[in-house]
Amino acid sequence: MKNPNCNRKPYRIYDKTTHQWFEVTPEQYKEFDRERTNKRKREQFHKRCMCPRNKWWLCDGMCETCEFHAPGDMLSLDAPVESEDGIESTLGDVLPSGEDPIEEVILDQILMKQLLKRLFEIMPEAKIIGELRLKNVKDDDIADIIGINRNTFRSRIKKAKEILKEEFGDDLPF
Repeated sequence: MKNPNCNRKPYRIYDKTTHQWFEVTPEQYKEFDRERTNKRKREQFHKRCMCPRNKWWLCDGMCETCEFHAPGDMLSLDAPVESEDGIESTLGDVLPSGEDPIEEVILDQILMKQLLKRLFEIMPEAKIIGELRLKNVKDDDIADIIGINRNTFRSRIKKAKEILKEEFGDDLPF
């Protein structure tokens, strides 16, 4: 009976820096091949890898030092960009940060403080109710905890909401 592994070539990895082949176990080769193939495909997708198919055996996943590396479709945020009016800037200068301007954040914070202050004046038990609702306590249990009927509890919340809506108008988040 023949051993199926006797004619199989050993698993080897080529090191471009030392120009040597290294024998590895099948598991090591499989892991290495999986990582370099994923990296090569990702780089090819972004047009940063121009490695011809017959040279894939040379790929070691070190794309930045590879002779087939290309700039691709991504630019640095420091890359100079000329605007329509002739002013040169960088992408980092013109890209929006995605965050609200600090003035809006401060105004929202001030509005929230005023809203909460007024809510606690109208309904002093609102803080306890809010904490219990965050803990997913049912309205029946909340009414028992604060010592009032469930319908009274619900009508007070509705009344407080109406008062706040009347006083704060469109600024309310609800």
